[in-house]
Amino acid sequence: MFGLGKTKRSVGLDVGSSSVKAVELKKKGEEYELINLGMEALGQDTVVDGAIMDSFSVANAIEKIFAEHKIKTKNVATAVSGHSVIVKRISVNAPSEGEVANAIPYEAQQYIPFDMADVNLSYQVLGPATGAPGFDVMLVAVKRDKILNHTNVLSQAGKVPTVVDIDAFAMQNSFEVSYAPAPDRMIALLNIGASIMNINIVRGGVPLFTRDVSVGGNQYTDTLQKELDLSFEDAEALKQGKQVANVQPDVKAAHIRSVSEILLLEVQKTFDFFRQTTTAENIQQIYVAGGTAKIEGLVDLLKEEFNIPVEIVNPFERIEVNPAKFDTSYIADIAPRMTVAVGLALRSFDTP
Repeated sequence: MFGLGKTKRSVGLDVGSSSVKAVELKKKGEEYELINLGMEALGQDTVVDGAIMDSFSVANAIEKIFAEHKIKTKNVATAVSGHSVIVKRISVNAPSEGEVANAIPYEAQQYIPFDMADVNLSYQVLGPATGAPGFDVMLVAVKRDKILNHTNVLSQAGKVPTVVDIDAFAMQNSFEVSYAPAPDRMIALLNIGASIMNINIVRGGVPLFTRDVSVGGNQYTDTLQKELDLSFEDAEALKQGKQVANVQPDVKAAHIRSVSEILLLEVQKTFDFFRQTTTAENIQQIYVAGGTAKIEGLVDLLKEEFNIPVEIVNPFERIEVNPAKFDTSYIADIAPRMTVAVGLALRSFDTP
């Protein structure tokens, strides 16, 4: 979204609330090959609601990944999400597509709740406006300090930020390469991280509605910790499906389900709002990514509630992974968590 220079081959670097993920790809004709992949856990409160609170720890984690995996490329594509990011579909009254650029700063003021001097704007023309003169445009605004919060840490780690994207769009990019969805199919993409869930409803490569919600995997840990009087480490282990002494499976399952229902309610509210404001058409399929995608029972709960197919994303579905170089069972295990990083790595090939 926000190019910061010429796009060269870049490492996709996803700085999440619980870990930093890095992916490097190579293009072979129309195919892609995985060259490098790394992940480094972050401590509690290092990144909160998408904001980097401890830049030293994040810079160290980035340096460690690059050193351990011998990643030589310094260029990185990264992404942001959360309260400082506004994504909105708007209609711009402009006589031609070329005039949209001139109209955007004026039009954007109506939709952006920040001082315009404090934001970076980007947009994509989606096509002629429906039922009105002008054009439908996907408007993206990110507070400058949010971008600097990320890019300064990358510079601190000795990396060169070439692209700053939006998490929801990076997931969409990865999903479309992996699954090549039919152009008429309306799909909801849920990227559920530790503290933020990105919801992106798409059709034919066009994002129709995007929302970030402050819920995620941390709520499972907090609930298990509080309700079962566990340490943070034991609650994390329990959430990830491991056994913890003196905790019965049915007791754990009840607490896991109670948090899943909170996530479900946010998805339901988003879908309802989308139908009321955009189109009454039904969403036909849900794809789930992020570290929380594999939470016990979550996919089943989504299927039960919405009565449509729900699938966990594998961003490596159409990317060649050399079994001589990578442990394929490890890749399969962490795949949903790497979705945004893969989508960012794919940005290297957007432009010549």
